[in-house]
This record gives sequence, C-alpha cells and structure tokens, in this order.
Amino acid sequence: MKQKWRPHLRTIILAMLMIALMMPLAGLFFFRVYENQLIRQTESELIAQSAAIASVYAGTVRKSGIAATSLGAEVQKSSDRRERYHPVEPTLDLAATAIGPRRPDAAVPAAPVNPAFAAIGELLASVLVQTQEVTLAGFRVLDPNGVVIAGRDELGLSLAHVEEVSTALTGRYASALRLRVSDEPPPPLYSISRGTKVRVFTAFPVVVDGRVAGVVYASRTPSNIVKHLYQERGKLALALAAVLAGALLLGFLVTRTLTGPLQELTERTRRIAAGDREAVKPLFHHGTSEIAELGQGLLAMAQKLHDRSDQVSVFATHVSHELKSPLTAIHGAAELLRDAGDAMSVDERQRFLGNIISDTARLDLLVRRLMELAKAKGLSADGAQTSVRQALATLEPRLYAVLIVTGDSDLPLAISAQKLGALLGNLLSNAMRHKAGEVRMDVTREAGRAVISVCDNGTGISPGNAAKIFDPFFTTSREEGGTGMGLGIAKAMLEAHGGTICLTPSSQGACFAITVPLAV
Repeated sequence: MKQKWRPHLRTIILAMLMIALMMPLAGLFFFRVYENQLIRQTESELIAQSAAIASVYAGTVRKSGIAATSLGAEVQKSSDRRERYHPVEPTLDLAATAIGPRRPDAAVPAAPVNPAFAAIGELLASVLVQTQEVTLAGFRVLDPNGVVIAGRDELGLSLAHVEEVSTALTGRYASALRLRVSDEPPPPLYSISRGTKVRVFTAFPVVVDGRVAGVVYASRTPSNIVKHLYQERGKLALALAAVLAGALLLGFLVTRTLTGPLQELTERTRRIAAGDREAVKPLFHHGTSEIAELGQGLLAMAQKLHDRSDQVSVFATHVSHELKSPLTAIHGAAELLRDAGDAMSVDERQRFLGNIISDTARLDLLVRRLMELAKAKGLSADGAQTSVRQALATLEPRLYAVLIVTGDSDLPLAISAQKLGALLGNLLSNAMRHKAGEVRMDVTREAGRAVISVCDNGTGISPGNAAKIFDPFFTTSREEGGTGMGLGIAKAMLEAHGGTICLTPSSQGACFAITVPLAV
C-alpha cells in the first residue's frame, strides 16, 4: 500500500520560523520602498514645476535682449539632432543617495547683480509666490552667477557655492537630499519615517541659445508616510486582512498538523488505559509524518497488548483446565487411600497408586511442555545455521522408516540443527501416530527462503480440527498422553526465527508447509 505523503515536523517548524522572520522584514521593506517612492515622487514634481518656471524664465531672457556674453557656461548640445525630447528623470534613492547636512547659508556675491536679470527677477517674483502657495515648495531663481534674483528670501545673495547649484550652473541637472531643519518638532508618529527628516533639493538649469541663463532652485519636504498610509487606509485594510488571513491559515496548519493530532492521540491513550478497545482505531487526522508514525505505532502496540491480554486469558483458562483434571484425580485417589486404610486390598491400593503416578507424570509433562513453549516464544535468531540433512541426522532411527526426502536438502538454513530436528521429529511422530505409511519431505528455494513441504498418507486432519491444530492444549490423542502443545511450540519457535508453518490442503493425509530464512 502506497504511504500517503505527510510533511515532516521539522518542515512545519521551519516554515513557521521563516514566516515569522519574514513578516517584520517584509514590513520594513514595505516602509522603505514606500518612503523611497514618496521621495522620488517629490523630486519628479519639483522637476516638472522647475521646468515650467525655467521655460518662462528663458522666454523672458530672450525678450529682454540680454547679450550672450552676459550668460553663463556653454552647454554642449546632444549629438543626436533627431532627438526631440530630453526628459529629466529622478535620481534620488534612500538606499544609494547619501543624506547631506543642512543647506549652506547664502553668501554675499562677488559682483553686483546685472540690472537686466534683476528686472527679470522682479517679473518672476509673483509667479514664484503663487506657485509656492499651491505646491508648498520653495523656489528661487538664480542668475548665471548663482545669485538669487527671485524668491521670498535671500534676494541678492549667492548660492553658487552649494553643490547642486554649482553643478546646475554648468548646464547639468542636479538634486540632493539634505537634513530638514524646522522650528517646530515633528509629531510623535512621524518619527517612524526617515523621509520626514530630509528635504529634497533640485537645481534645474535654464538654457538659452546653448548657454546657462540661470538656475531654478527648488526644495520641498516629501509627503509624510503616515499621512499617505491614512489616505490609503482602504488598501492598508485589505493588506491587514491578508496578513490576518495568513496568520489564521498558519494557526489552522499548526492545529491540523501538530496540536490536533497530539491532543487526539493523548485522548486515545487515556481511553486505552481505561480499557476502551474502540480507542485503537486509526486517528481521524494524522498531521505530520512523524506524528502519523508515532500514532500508528502506539495504536498498533495497544492492539498487540490487547491481543496478548486475550491470549494470556485464554491460555490461563486452558492451563487451569489441563492441570485441574490430573490434580483432581490425584486428590481423589489420595483421599480414598487415606480413608480406606487397611480395608483396601493390595490390588486396589496398587491401582490407585498407579493412577497417582500416571497423573503426576502427566502434570510433569505438561509443566515441561509449558516451559518449552515459553522458551520457544522467547527465542531469537542466534546466528546458528543447519540444513535439512543435518537436522534429520539428530532424529531417532525409528522415524526414518516412513521418510522420503526430495529436493535440495543441503540448503543452508538460519536455525540450529537441534531446533529444526525437534520440529521435523514432531511432525513425523504425529504422522506415524495417525497411521501414515509414508512421509514425503520436499525442500525448495523460494525468494531467499527455504520451503519444506511435509506430507503424509495417514488418516489426516478433519476440517473441523484444521483451524485448531496450532492452539495450545488442542489434541485428539489425549488418551495416548498427548498434550496438544507440540505444534504450538513448533509455530512459536519458527516465528522467533522469522519462519512460518501452516496446514495446506491435501487429498490424502496431512500436509504442512514450513518456511525458514536462508542463512546469509
């Protein structure tokens, strides 16, 4: 029967540990990914807003007629003239971008601002204020030298020494993450977010006729992750429901594969101890392969103990019955001898004494056979080996009169010559007692075992007795001194050595099939 696959206990425990370890890691990974996404989203918004302001700034510069010599560094054009779009992608990443210190303070410029750029800054000032009121971002427009010409603060001061600004003055977009400085402490819940402690800075170059005309310098604090989680509370509730469902599934698996079968097995042991024979039935749920094996082993052991208890009870009944008859006879004869005294004749006295001796001899025989049966059941393979030929050599000469041996009688068998000889001798004696004139013994090899067939042409065994011949104390020759334990002893001895004996159908007489393991 193919064994049903069941997970191992160590597999279940390992799976639970992995899930328990991955849940907090998954939470941390989710927060970090989501937080990083908020920063990149903030940078993308600043790029889009800065590009719009830069376009307005560039158009104003062209209309003002400012000479090219007043502009900044020359910007190298793309070699691919067919390329129409020049998107600026976000570059910030919490995992890869270092968070710098707070932005350096603005400095006094080395030279005064060009009046033409100062005028442009005045025109853009209202645009920046209105944009900041809507986007909550801080904007500053710088001239080609990095001096602030438009914005709420730091007008007329230079930011050219700021790293991202100096990069933008060369015509390349730059961004940075810097520590956020606020006059008010953040709410307690915000402390779980690293993103609320930083501010995103972008420096977008304004290019006019291939030269840097200025820089749009923007900054903004990323949206708070707690606020976003609240806004996405519906999706978060679904995620929480999924986690809860996973936890419930894990609990169900543990209950189904571990605690449930163990509790059922514990309850079964209590019922078995109380004598409930129905408790030895298979468990309803076996769980893991280890628990299934444990449960099957315990229930099989309990069933064997019940069977052994039944056998002991039946055996004790038979023993008491077999011993009671001769003991009763001895007791009765002894009382008659005592009570009769000298009134009993010599012949009667001799007859009663003969009965006592006969019954005593039967008791002695029964006790010896009981000891032989107990010894046979306690035997184990002792490494001895023999062959049918060697075992027959230990028999009495009278038994050879009816014996015919065929087959390979020299096969090495995993049993001693004395034990196998006693078994075969018992079968031969029974055959002769049942008037057999011939006993054929055939030895063959079959699948690593020797099969010994012993068939006689005697009176045979009736169908009614065939099922009871291996039961202890069953005999049809009690008057001739039979104890009915010979075949029981033979069966117990063979089973102790890994062999078997059974009665096979026969048209005449009795036929037994004996199997014995071959010696290695």
